[in-house]
Amino acid sequence: MAYEQILHSAKDGVAVITLNRPERLNAWTGTMHQEVKAAVAAAVADDKVRVIVLTGAGRGFCAGADMDALRGFQTAGRGAAAREEAAPAGTNPNFAKTYSYFPAAPKPIIAAINGACAGLGFVLALYADIRFASDAAVFTTSFSRRGLVAEHGVSWLLPRLIGIARAADLLFSARKVSAREAGEIGLVNRVIPFADFEDEVMAYARMMASEVSPRSLAEIKREIWNAQFQTLGEAIEAANADMPGSFASEDFKEGVAHFVEKRAPAFTGR
Repeated sequence: MAYEQILHSAKDGVAVITLNRPERLNAWTGTMHQEVKAAVAAAVADDKVRVIVLTGAGRGFCAGADMDALRGFQTAGRGAAAREEAAPAGTNPNFAKTYSYFPAAPKPIIAAINGACAGLGFVLALYADIRFASDAAVFTTSFSRRGLVAEHGVSWLLPRLIGIARAADLLFSARKVSAREAGEIGLVNRVIPFADFEDEVMAYARMMASEVSPRSLAEIKREIWNAQFQTLGEAIEAANADMPGSFASEDFKEGVAHFVEKRAPAFTGR
């Protein structure tokens, strides 16, 4: 598929999706939305891909919704931006909303936040499984300074990451948060010097793609996200139900064999 506003590549088990409007700090558009969704679907369908990295071209990750689009909403109505799409059969309905589909992808999604991350860009980063930030990254929720609300589930996601009081701070004030502070409050997993950022993110992604069972990644990711709607007992029961399949899998046999034989793993995902 040819893309207009993103770049998409796959190598060494890692698909990289790059938001590619650097002159606008990768501001989000309807076209970009459709292309990112298509690229994630393509990465999920590609058996050679085991990890997905989402990043931005140039100085920004994603500066939020394109301002021309926001001006259009003043006359067309904001509801058009949140129109729901049909969910695939068997998908947890919580993960079938306009921007909540990342958790439904059975492969880890890493947000590689290279620069400015605001508004919708902030939302996208929260839906990723892991967030790495360069030390040049700056974060802001933006919504309250545009007369908007805590959009697209950010009021559910953010408190789970950093706590209610800190989430209220970031959402009420929409103040700018440095990469250092983002690391300190748990908004991101790791802050990496900009000069080393791409190399370190890709090394981590390639490590997961080559050393970890893709079947385990898919199962654990599903368990983690579904557990957000379960009691402890329900999570235990769900994991217990998953265990027989894991013991019967080829990846379990390979996991034991490569450890005993002291060699690199050759997981198949089966």
